Amino acid sequence: MYNLGDKVVYPMHGAGKIESVEEKEVLGELKKYYILKMPIGEIKLMIPVDNVNNMGLRNIIEKDKVKDVFAVLEQSAEENTSNWNKRYRENMEKMRTGDIFELAHVVRDLSYRDKEKGLSTGEKKMLANAKQMLISEVALSIDQDGKTVTDYVEDFLEKIG
Repeated sequence: MYNLGDKVVYPMHGAGKIESVEEKEVLGELKKYYILKMPIGEIKLMIPVDNVNNMGLRNIIEKDKVKDVFAVLEQSAEENTSNWNKRYRENMEKMRTGDIFELAHVVRDLSYRDKEKGLSTGEKKMLANAKQMLISEVALSIDQDGKTVTDYVEDFLEKIG
């Protein structure tokens, strides 16, 4: 179980801080929920306490691992299949893992492809979501605000590739 103030990652949504634990009645059933505050967009998510293991909730990476995330971003992009549908599914699977290093691969590869050949509308949205998830975890890990980390990541990606 997690405690108030814990910084966690919710796959496909990003990282946030557990702000409170509340009981809510949903569909006539009283359940406990973690209230997760995200560092980007001031979004709050309700996550059922009794279902966190099935949802892949995990602690954020340690501060000293952030350099490893940026090392993945610096690596040469992997040229995925030219079939956008297959590429989209493969990237979605990586994102669903909730692993920040898989997420960094998606951000790196889609950013490179966007510069070289452009992206479909779906892949542009995927890239934006992947960046937001990556940035939210890095921001919480190094204790910086989302805007600062967003600017840094955008500048970093612009310089590489």
